[in-house]
Amino acid sequence: MRIKDDSLRKIVILAAFLITALSLLLARMWYVQIYKGNDYKARIKGHSQLTIRLPAVRGEICDRNGLPLVENRASMEVEFYLPDIVRAWRDTYDSVPVRHYRGLDHGMPVNREEPDIVKIVNESIVPRLEKLGLAGDYNSRKLQAHFRDNSEVPYVYRQDLDFETMARFSENNLDLPGVTVTLKPVRHYVYGSLAAHLFGYVGVPTKIDKDEAAQFSFYQPDIEGKAQIEKAYDDDLRGEAGTRFLQRNAHGVIDGETSRIEPKQGAKVCMTIDARIQYVVEKAMRVVGRGAAVVLDPNNGEILAMASVPSFDPNQFVPSISKVDWEKLAKDQTDPLMNRAVNAYAPGSTFKLCTALAGIRAGISDKQFECSGGVQYGEKYMKCWVLTAKPPLPPHGRQDLSTALKNSCDPFFYQYGNAAGIDQIDTVANMLGLGQKSDLPLNNVASGVIPGIAWLAQNYPRERWSPGYTANTAIGQGFVLATPLQMSVVAATVANGGTVYEPHLIKKVVAQEGTALKEIPVKVHREILKDEKITAEQFEKVRKGMWRVVNDSDGTARKARVKGLVVAGKTGTAQFWRNGIKDYHTWFVSFAPYDNPRYVVCVFVQGGKSGGSVPAPIASKILEQILAMENGQEVKLDYLPPATGNFQQISAVDFSKEFPSQYATEKDAVDTPAEADSPRDGSAGNAGVPVAKPDIKEDADTQGRANNKPRAQGGLQKFFNFLGGGRSAVPKQSN
Repeated sequence: MRIKDDSLRKIVILAAFLITALSLLLARMWYVQIYKGNDYKARIKGHSQLTIRLPAVRGEICDRNGLPLVENRASMEVEFYLPDIVRAWRDTYDSVPVRHYRGLDHGMPVNREEPDIVKIVNESIVPRLEKLGLAGDYNSRKLQAHFRDNSEVPYVYRQDLDFETMARFSENNLDLPGVTVTLKPVRHYVYGSLAAHLFGYVGVPTKIDKDEAAQFSFYQPDIEGKAQIEKAYDDDLRGEAGTRFLQRNAHGVIDGETSRIEPKQGAKVCMTIDARIQYVVEKAMRVVGRGAAVVLDPNNGEILAMASVPSFDPNQFVPSISKVDWEKLAKDQTDPLMNRAVNAYAPGSTFKLCTALAGIRAGISDKQFECSGGVQYGEKYMKCWVLTAKPPLPPHGRQDLSTALKNSCDPFFYQYGNAAGIDQIDTVANMLGLGQKSDLPLNNVASGVIPGIAWLAQNYPRERWSPGYTANTAIGQGFVLATPLQMSVVAATVANGGTVYEPHLIKKVVAQEGTALKEIPVKVHREILKDEKITAEQFEKVRKGMWRVVNDSDGTARKARVKGLVVAGKTGTAQFWRNGIKDYHTWFVSFAPYDNPRYVVCVFVQGGKSGGSVPAPIASKILEQILAMENGQEVKLDYLPPATGNFQQISAVDFSKEFPSQYATEKDAVDTPAEADSPRDGSAGNAGVPVAKPDIKEDADTQGRANNKPRAQGGLQKFFNFLGGGRSAVPKQSN
């Protein structure tokens, strides 16, 4: 009986165990198939769904009137998704060809191997493209490096396809693994070289966000600003990326797009420049080979135009610039990449405006000084320009401040500057913003140099400051350096009666729906007349002197006159030597109308004869066309090819002639160069080559050359047969 009870107990225990196990199994099946069913379905879908990041669309850059100057255009590109190409090869041949290279592991050199992507592409992709006449040259070294460092980013095989090539790609449904034709927005600089030095350029990012890239099957990065406004306002101009969803079937073939999230465009950056004035300035400046011009609103510091010649076409950089074109630009001796408007040069006699205000502040504005042809300082006899004119002219005699400005008399300002003292000159220069870097969204903005006792001790400790140094500084030579933009601010301060505005290039940043995201306020650097040592009546002496420079019968800038407009200005000519040859730096700063100034125009020319004969007539032409524009004359904007640089010396500019520039043919003009006590290098602060190199398209090498000829069907043709028709036809090959 006990045996039966034990057997029954064992049966019950076994039954209970079986029931429990079955219950657990049923519970697990319910959990997996019902409770977590949707999660597992999503995982299965995730394995069959590809996500492609669509780069954001960059915002526009427009002028003050809303005219787009930089926008986007469509570029058709052929891209290689390299991991897919390798995967297809491995599926076909079981293994992939490899190559060995020397790499680093925690800073230590090690031997490594990787798939030979060049061999794979050349034997699996290029032959099909060549057969259809669609292959292009590429750089095999760059392809291999891209696969090693950025395999998650598609490799751009061909860019900017023309319509015919694009049509052939569409007609021949290539069905090649990892090969896709995409439409991308790329930068378009609407008017060619117009304002090229302000916009800058864009390129692929220096670093890829690996965490973000890991969220996509294929990652297409946003382009980023590399220089100038494109770089300074990169965060505003960038939009939001989108996503493209593709479905892959059980055979690994992409069936097509299931959905997409469209990318969003970035904000619009509105500049202070007026495209019409910019166009007028750039056209006028093309009569010279090297120079710059700035048009400024003296009432708020807004830059209405800023031009530099020679120039370049930023469209050359889109989508990437060829190595040949880049080297041509970078090695051009005339520096087309340099923005001369923010580079520093010896300002010559235009600096006398600063010296004049320094004398007023020192209380000597009513004093007169004698010009007998020169002044002796130590062993150096510093001449007036009248003695170097051909033929020599008589000395200016005794003069007051306004007359000396009109005559641009050096001996007057030698004595006047020393009477005021170098400390006063430095103080006023600082009040005017000289020797300080402008806060502009541009690369390589020079601060210039305002020398003084402390500056000399720091930079030339073996030299002592002397009256000769003060005399040279007073006329804007020696160590003094200033940019055309800075001298525009000086002229604007004289024009408006004493307010030093900080120059600015951007008015506002606007969202696509029109909401203002940023408003750039007008900033005042200094109110000169709040200094009790300078009165409005004294200040007017400087304004009157500038008026006489243009409007007196013997003024040095008579060629700056404009019919229907009262212009005031100041000429300047500074000595400079290039390769042992005199290469004068000539200036003219001006404002108009005299009674109610609306425009300041500064023109700087390298290789001009004098400020009165070269920059002054260019400024006159600019003001004349601005006045015509105000009176209703239309300025028709058009594509501007790059301005070509040269080293020709210009004697005079006359826009009434068919060829306005006259090269070394006229007699010396009135405003000839002053003698520098110790001539220095007349420029500093800006390198011609931009800070960051653009995307340079490497030249094709031997392995990357395309023949575009039909190839005989051989062993590799079986690979294509597999792509179009059946795995069984492909024999397995070992490496």
